[in-house]
Amino acid sequence: MHHKETIHLHFILFNKLFLVPFQLFDQLRQDRSNELAKIKPILGDITEPELGISQNDQKILKQNVSVVFHSAATVKFDEALKLSVTINMLGTKRLVALCHEMTQLEALIHVSTAYCNCDREEVREIIYSPPYDPQKIIETMEWMDDSLVDTLTPSLIGNRPNTYTFTKALAEDMLQNESGNLPVAIVRPSIVISSVNEPVAGWVDNYNGPTGIIAAAGKGFFRTMLCHENKVADLVPVDIVINLMIVAAWKTANKYKNNNGSQGITVYNCCTGQRNPISWKQFVNYSFESMRLNPLSHITWYPDGQCRSNPVTNALCVFFLHRLPAHVLDFFSLLTGKKPFMVRIQNKLDKAAKCLEYFSTQEWRFLDENVRELNASLSVEDRRVFSFDVTEIDWPKYIANYVLGIRTFIFKEQASSIPQARKRLYKMLWIHRLSKLLMILLMWRLLMLRSRVARNSWHLFIDLVLRLHRLIPFMQ
Repeated sequence: MHHKETIHLHFILFNKLFLVPFQLFDQLRQDRSNELAKIKPILGDITEPELGISQNDQKILKQNVSVVFHSAATVKFDEALKLSVTINMLGTKRLVALCHEMTQLEALIHVSTAYCNCDREEVREIIYSPPYDPQKIIETMEWMDDSLVDTLTPSLIGNRPNTYTFTKALAEDMLQNESGNLPVAIVRPSIVISSVNEPVAGWVDNYNGPTGIIAAAGKGFFRTMLCHENKVADLVPVDIVINLMIVAAWKTANKYKNNNGSQGITVYNCCTGQRNPISWKQFVNYSFESMRLNPLSHITWYPDGQCRSNPVTNALCVFFLHRLPAHVLDFFSLLTGKKPFMVRIQNKLDKAAKCLEYFSTQEWRFLDENVRELNASLSVEDRRVFSFDVTEIDWPKYIANYVLGIRTFIFKEQASSIPQARKRLYKMLWIHRLSKLLMILLMWRLLMLRSRVARNSWHLFIDLVLRLHRLIPFMQ
């Protein structure tokens, strides 16, 4: 394995038809402009029988494809169980059936999640037995009506926080049962965020995971979250995951050839917590530093916020810092004839924060011996080209690029707008400080109405200030 074109023909199964941002392939267009001509899109739908792929296209796949990357899944944490089973489990089963008919297949790489076994504190690189038979869950979803499924969902998923982690765990076991002699490996990334290097540093194209929270904090209307700040935030750059998938495909293909057939499924935990940990506190602090260095344009308030470990304290802060300001702003929007939107945004942010709370208040040990061995087996050049060594991540620099990537790729803001954005940020800083001072004075004034000691202290303070003011001319 010496060049990225070694694995030249593969089938990447996504959840839906999508448009790839133009910037994603700029470097490829510049260096090797003819490479993109090799791509042949095929229409399909993972929720349909035979993946919704026409017989003609199936024939092409069966005769030509050598590597399959299966990344099709619903990553919506609160997805209805029936749909989550259809996409994450039944879709995987249909894909495996297609792979069995691929005459040139050398590797099938299934993308799972490190959190599919989040009911364990230590997660090894093995497939754990699920609480239910995957096939029976699929069959149950086929005859059971939606309302009954929704009622039973909490008891079915048990200690897992959502339908996503539950169905991904079952999908791994089902893959093991259905794959037979196919050359299969599983890659389990933790919380995937922006790229560290490729296609450009900081590239990100969605609001999933912490990205939506960071984007809202950068705008100034997200300021508190339930989070144990000293816990490890197991974040991993997207290009590190992709590089690991490519190398895992190469390793799986070689293993399959050398052993004259598959000898079990190798699992790779793609995580940072064991070898290059970063705490949630560090992540939040680095993010705010970067937001203030390269602020977003048209911010609503000064970017500031805090992790809070007490649920009651956080709930109070959510009301006073999120909910109340949102209703006030929407009220003024109605008065001025504008369409209110802040309450709607806060509802979405509250939902996203609650989905993330499970992962920001706990900690896991994702063991990654297989990943380390795989990296050690590469040549120096391959380790450079297909880098997935998480110890090389420089977190302050990486998060600075991550925040800048949110500005560039999510909000579509040009670098030329940064100077003007900094001027607005500076104004917002003084408004933020003034509002804090006014709030302190208001609370003190309210306290004075109830306490003689507070009133006397206030009068003493004012008298001291006036005396010092009179002394200044004599001191000069």
